[in-house]
Amino acid sequence: MCQILAKDNPELRGKGGCWAIVSAVNDFSCIVKMWDSEYAVGLQHLKSYDYLPAECEQMQVICDRISRVYSSGLEESVQKFLESLEKVNRAYLTVLEEKLLSLLEAEIAN
Repeated sequence: MCQILAKDNPELRGKGGCWAIVSAVNDFSCIVKMWDSEYAVGLQHLKSYDYLPAECEQMQVICDRISRVYSSGLEESVQKFLESLEKVNRAYLTVLEEKLLSLLEAEIAN
């Protein structure tokens, strides 16, 4: 788990402060998974979180759920809500966040 530091990287515009899941580590960069895609990110643009393995697994579940419902065809306010979940600095959703994400999942499944 890491946080994206978007300063001085135009490819990461709008992603600053979001968390990402590292899927591969290279010499000078990492491949990270975010809600909308995977990105190659320089190590200088990442800040590590000290999450426990169980917390990382929970973040992966949240990321996967967001990825399943996120699309550019959604209303802007819905996109912003989903994007804001990627900036939460905790490994869980609140009861209300969980309800809203579950509602979106149900709506998109129909």
